[in-house]
Amino acid sequence: MTPVVGVLALQGDVREHLAALDACGVRSVAVRRPVELDTVEALVLPGGESTTMSRLLETFELLEPVRARIAAGMPAYGSCAGMILLAREVLDGRPDQQQLGGLDVVVRRNAFGRQVDSFETDLTVDGVSGGPMRAVFIRAPWVESTGPAVQVLATVPRLTLAGSDAGPAAGRAVAVRQGAVLATSFHPELTGDGRLHALFCDMVRETAAAA
Repeated sequence: MTPVVGVLALQGDVREHLAALDACGVRSVAVRRPVELDTVEALVLPGGESTTMSRLLETFELLEPVRARIAAGMPAYGSCAGMILLAREVLDGRPDQQQLGGLDVVVRRNAFGRQVDSFETDLTVDGVSGGPMRAVFIRAPWVESTGPAVQVLATVPRLTLAGSDAGPAAGRAVAVRQGAVLATSFHPELTGDGRLHALFCDMVRETAAAA
């Protein structure tokens, strides 16, 4: 059977993720309510504004159900704000910000600066074949530290595509995986490169096959 993958549709880049998932051969659905979460085998947490998404998870009574499903082994992928939500701990977040805790990582919110500091670069991502992929960073987090079970898939190179020095961002982890949970600081849904979503879809199929 074709896996059903949900995209948390409370705020952020929802349509782009739905299209990218459809392109890699799964059935995608928008998730706004617990009853819709019950129909999916995996969940994508899109880019957006992490504190807003945290509040909306509580408002729509999705926080505890999503947290429980991830703890029970449901595959999840978070891009940008989604990475922040999946982290165990967030630096520079709001005191009332809620975490889903799917990744044993500490992330720094808005680590790359403000909207005007957004940039693109090419990244080599472990597990993604076909050469470097274009990564778009928009008010993005980076990973400050990882637990022993976390695999770092990509780090920021010293030079950006514009040839400027990446400065304190150089060497920072921006793509990580822990079991069935994947997260990136950047937005693959905005570039038309479907390889990161294909990797996640393969993770979903592997998890379903092992069940």
